[in-house]
Amino acid sequence: MESCLKNSPGLYLLFLVSVSRVMCISIHYSVPEEKKTGFLVANVLKDLKLGNGELSARRAQLVSKSSKQYFHLDTLSGNLLIKDKIDREALCGQTEPCLLLSEIVLEDPLEFYSIEIRIDDVNDNAPRFSKDEFALEIPENVPINTLLPLESAQDIDLGKNSVQNYTLSPNEHFQLEVERDNSQHKYLHLRLVNSLDREEQEEFVLTLTAVDGGVPKKTGTVKINVSILDINDNFPQFPQTEYKVILKENSPQGTLVSRVKAVDMDFGSNAKITYSFHQVSEKTQNLFRLNKDTGVITVWEEIDYEKECSYDMNIKATDGGGLSGLCKVLVQVEDMNDNAPEISVLSLKNIIREDSALNSVVALFSVTDRDSGDNGKSICSVDMNLPFALTMAMNNYHQLVIQSPLDREKIPEYNVTITAMDRGSPRLTSSRIIHVQISDVNDNSPAFDKTLFEMKIRENNIPGLLIGSVHAMDLDTEQNAKLTYSLLPEKIRDDFVASYISINTETGNIYALKSLDYELIKDLKATVRASDGGIPPLSSDVTVHVTVIDENDNAPFFLYPLQNSTFACNELLPKMAETDYLVTKVVAVDGDSGQNSWLSYEILKATDPGLFSIGAQNGEVKTRRPLTERDSSKQRLVIAVRDNGVPPQTSTAMLNILLVDGFSDPYLKVVDVRHQDPEDDGTLTMYLVICLASVSFVFLLCIVSFVGLKMCKKDHGSSFIVAPPHFPPVIPENCTDSQSGSLSRNYQYDVCLTNGTLSSEFRFLRPLIPVLSVPDPNILVSSGSQGIPELLDNKESSDGVSKFLYGETC
Repeated sequence: MESCLKNSPGLYLLFLVSVSRVMCISIHYSVPEEKKTGFLVANVLKDLKLGNGELSARRAQLVSKSSKQYFHLDTLSGNLLIKDKIDREALCGQTEPCLLLSEIVLEDPLEFYSIEIRIDDVNDNAPRFSKDEFALEIPENVPINTLLPLESAQDIDLGKNSVQNYTLSPNEHFQLEVERDNSQHKYLHLRLVNSLDREEQEEFVLTLTAVDGGVPKKTGTVKINVSILDINDNFPQFPQTEYKVILKENSPQGTLVSRVKAVDMDFGSNAKITYSFHQVSEKTQNLFRLNKDTGVITVWEEIDYEKECSYDMNIKATDGGGLSGLCKVLVQVEDMNDNAPEISVLSLKNIIREDSALNSVVALFSVTDRDSGDNGKSICSVDMNLPFALTMAMNNYHQLVIQSPLDREKIPEYNVTITAMDRGSPRLTSSRIIHVQISDVNDNSPAFDKTLFEMKIRENNIPGLLIGSVHAMDLDTEQNAKLTYSLLPEKIRDDFVASYISINTETGNIYALKSLDYELIKDLKATVRASDGGIPPLSSDVTVHVTVIDENDNAPFFLYPLQNSTFACNELLPKMAETDYLVTKVVAVDGDSGQNSWLSYEILKATDPGLFSIGAQNGEVKTRRPLTERDSSKQRLVIAVRDNGVPPQTSTAMLNILLVDGFSDPYLKVVDVRHQDPEDDGTLTMYLVICLASVSFVFLLCIVSFVGLKMCKKDHGSSFIVAPPHFPPVIPENCTDSQSGSLSRNYQYDVCLTNGTLSSEFRFLRPLIPVLSVPDPNILVSSGSQGIPELLDNKESSDGVSKFLYGETC
């Protein structure tokens, strides 16, 4: 085994500078012809210096340089076996040595091993003559030692298996002579050893035997009939002994190849010359036709340069007397570009990852052209718009490699057309289409349809109600595009968002887990994450804003007079009050929002319906006319408040108004009041004690809160807002007259008690929202009872005033 690097110094230099690990080693084997299929030629593992199983692991392939594969490589054992019976004569003819060229191609790394297998000849063919009989006609005056040419036998075997010797049957007149020329061709002649006498014997029958050198020897015989003619002492002669002709391949039938002409100086039949092939193979005689009369040689069958590039023919000219002459015609076939390049794909990766590295090999193929010269040289190309390129390996092997990054989301597959073009004229091309699929990798994150999903849900919803849906897309495929939705752990009012809503991991539908209350949660924000199923997984987040829509589910609530209170609410009204006198102001709130919290007031029932009116928006109770003596001293009003929701909700409260001349007047007339309302007499004193204790406690609480707030403000150096005391129900801090029905200003009421009161009619107005500033006790402010200062100046009631109380409402 010898290395091809030794035969080519240029390849050796290329090997040193090449980054590829391609190896080229030539291995020689020999095998006799006619061996049966499965015959072991050799085991290549030792010559290739490879271990068991390495051929299979490296995907070894045996590539034949001929059109037919005669051998098979067992990649498991490394045995090189005969695949089909080989006939050396049919394969190579007379060419010696008869070689079959193949290559073993290994991958990872790429290596080439050239295999040359010599087909050894065996003696499987006996010598043959072109005819069963040869007829010779010899003039009787032929001198002794005259040589008569004979046609030699043809043995398609080579070497010692070809014709080695000739024998001639015993006779007295002829002797066999065998001559060799410079090319070791054997030429047979009959030498005349004794003069001829036609009158004694006019014909000789000889047997010529050809013997080959095989074991066992094989023979072939031919009968030679020698006829003795009359005198013909001139031989046909050619003007030149050798003719050279150039013939284009694929020349049509009948094309003139050459014309030979011989001249005989004799006359008559002795001068009539006929032409014939002499010692020309049967194959050559099938390709050409020789006109026996004119000596014209024409094309008879297709001339293929790839099969045979030259032919030599011996032309024999025989005159009528049996004398002959020889000349040689040499036909050189001119190659034509009649074979397109052939593309053979040896290795192909039909599916490649989209993140494959640049210069990764996609396919390995070879290009061959049976023509010669420029006609046999070819160039390969692919479309320039594809992310693939061709690189040259060696020995007409090419690689299809990746030259630019792949993106499956843009182009998922390619049909790569490889075009091979030779350099002949006209140029011939061939193409091969390779289908390459791009496999997906997880290189795209999920993308939501929106950057923010806005959803709405009405409060008091049913648990499990579908709120909305989020949707994301992933440009990848299969598992890489399978999305899973989830909620990120976030808190809303100290609870995780997952306690309010849930999401379907597959569809992205968002459901409410519990009934929502607008008064507690007006909206909530959650972060939804979409994760794909790739490795590693990719994800994207989006914000979902759920707005809770308010419903009219809260009835208005009276703050003053306090709704559902066990104590009756009494207001004092001087009898001298004029029209539009502000008696008091009722205050109500609604826990809803928007138009559901717009409140309107009306008087449902009154002791005297024409005496009082109420502002529909601000809740101010005023007199509609001046008071008269006929008006009852205790008026009772049933006031209703209605919101603007659909359907509207209503609440009612009761207000008692006491008519007084002065602060002491109603208490001096205890008997009359009791007569009007006897149910209030027994409990008034108890109510008074409870109210005084409550006012004192609230006042003390306000003072302590105020001092604590001031101290905190000094410590922290910042302002703050004091939350109101929690009186059920919760009172909104921002109240307006026209919208929410709440008071916009503070009212203070002064109440006087007489010394002689046994059972007082006192009605305490306890503060609902404390005021942080302490009023000046020397200043009495009353926007709802203008008659009280006058009572203080009245001498008749000066001894009945014992104490002042301060109160405020909101």
